[in-house]
Amino acid sequence: MADGITVAHRDDGSFDVEVRRGSTTSRHVVTVPADLAVRAERPDADPVRMIEVSFEFLLEREPPSSILRSFDLDVIGRYFPEYPHELARRLA
Repeated sequence: MADGITVAHRDDGSFDVEVRRGSTTSRHVVTVPADLAVRAERPDADPVRMIEVSFEFLLEREPPSSILRSFDLDVIGRYFPEYPHELARRLA
């Protein structure tokens, strides 16, 4: 199975995220704050792309099994203070 990040929109406005690394798959439910794209200075950013970029950021710092199973993207900045800047840079 190829490594990758798959994002699917849920009816409730959140997103299902599947992370594949080798033979391991982790699943997560993520919400994107309505104003996060504006705070990242990318008001037209696609929420799916924001999630992909955020998971790429997380996977550079921790294994998939360490990523919370359900969270709001704002939570990342509590653990990694550089996240808001990195999100803006990666969405550019």
